Amino acid sequence: MVTLYGKALKKEELLRSIGGVEQVGGIKLFKISDGAEKDVRVALMRTGELSLLIIIDRCLDIANAEYRGIPIGWISPTGIASPYFFEPEKFGWLRGFFAGLLTTCGLTYMGAPTIDQGEELGLHGRISYSPAKLSSVGGRWEGDEYVIWIEGEMREAKVFEPNLVLRRRIESRLGERKIKIFDEVVNEGWIRQPLMILYHINIGFPIVADGSRFISTSRLYVPRDEEARKDAEKYDQIHEPVKEYREKVYFHDLAVDGDGYAYAAVINERLLDGLGVYVRFRKDQLNRFIEWKMLGEGTYVIGMEPANALVMGRDKERKWGTLQYISPQDHRRFELEIGVIVGEEIRSFKERVAAITRGVKSRMIEGVEEFIEETKAQLK
Repeated sequence: MVTLYGKALKKEELLRSIGGVEQVGGIKLFKISDGAEKDVRVALMRTGELSLLIIIDRCLDIANAEYRGIPIGWISPTGIASPYFFEPEKFGWLRGFFAGLLTTCGLTYMGAPTIDQGEELGLHGRISYSPAKLSSVGGRWEGDEYVIWIEGEMREAKVFEPNLVLRRRIESRLGERKIKIFDEVVNEGWIRQPLMILYHINIGFPIVADGSRFISTSRLYVPRDEEARKDAEKYDQIHEPVKEYREKVYFHDLAVDGDGYAYAAVINERLLDGLGVYVRFRKDQLNRFIEWKMLGEGTYVIGMEPANALVMGRDKERKWGTLQYISPQDHRRFELEIGVIVGEEIRSFKERVAAITRGVKSRMIEGVEEFIEETKAQLK
């Protein structure tokens, strides 16, 4: 069944009322024609509830996202810069960080700029600036449900290695308020490579507002630095924008449900009848979770970031013994679900989180090294 505009409809019932599915949803490809975004390929996916601008030339990441016209993600002032503007050195990555609902970081490195084994690495890796080679785009009926999808692959490669491919499928269904992301990273080379990946999910106004909350299945957390340690006990609280605010980053260890899924959300119960955005993912695939709390003027955003490493730099992961690798010709899969919850669904979500955490408040650990030691056993 397709549920649209508060009514459950079978395939035949819906088709009798419209000229074609594109009247109520589907996916179309476009090309932007002006400014730093000129010639960037995009796809507009519509479910009847969600509208997503998927950037084909930027890793099939998701820029603008709306629920019934209400923006979900935070959009930076850089715009959807062409991949040809990529600046890999140090913090140059930020010059094209449109943020949006999703920016992917990785694949052989991500996190803070650093030097690892003599190699200079910039912020957050190369993959988010990699254009996709599309393999499939479309929609089709499966019984009384209409599936909408886009698939493609991005490559991080150079002569003398590495040669990693990210194959991505973004999927939703007509009438749904959620999307599923299916990623597969393949090492098509012949040398074992570091594998670091982070899903930078960026929630903005009006969901991020004074009185909103960050809710998760966190059982342990640690401030990244001294700035984050200020008011660290309020890591889950959101206030109005503050002039010259400095970002606060927290590393969380999330508890999981019986199926191995971890949960996090940003929720504004004062918006309409309550509105929130959640992420659901498998912890055995993405064992780290980073909260980016940036409540400044203009840069007013909460980042929910499932990952397989922290964001301190590849050299730190190597030193800690937590750096993950992918063997020649091997593959790794990552799956996420991002969705909107409204009204009573928020209460149900909070009850699910409470059941997983057993109502126990997340415990703060004083230092990152201690956090690493206490959570390292999960990697074995």
